[in-house]
Amino acid sequence: MIALRGLAWLLALQSLGELLARGFSLPFPGPVVGMVLLLVALRWEAVRTPVAACADFLLGHLSLLFVPVGVGVITHLGLLAEFGLRMLVVIVLSTWVGIVVTVLVLRPGKKD
Repeated sequence: MIALRGLAWLLALQSLGELLARGFSLPFPGPVVGMVLLLVALRWEAVRTPVAACADFLLGHLSLLFVPVGVGVITHLGLLAEFGLRMLVVIVLSTWVGIVVTVLVLRPGKKD
């Protein structure tokens, strides 16, 4: 029952984030705003304990969340066979580009 309260907190904060993002025309998606609200809300024990129970439950059943992805891959094996190599190249290159851009943005500047 406590895990359901945690799920209710998660859904409520995501919904509130969505309302704030749309209501104030924020440049961030609603779930991101909801995550920031969750970060603030986790300071209180009344939120932290149920959310921790919900997280433990979800992590315990994480493998079930991969079933739809597996079914999608099996359903589209023809597309994967046709475009799989290209998709792999794009995924690897975009990952490396993201890492390089992150390094360049976060590295400290030279002091003259």
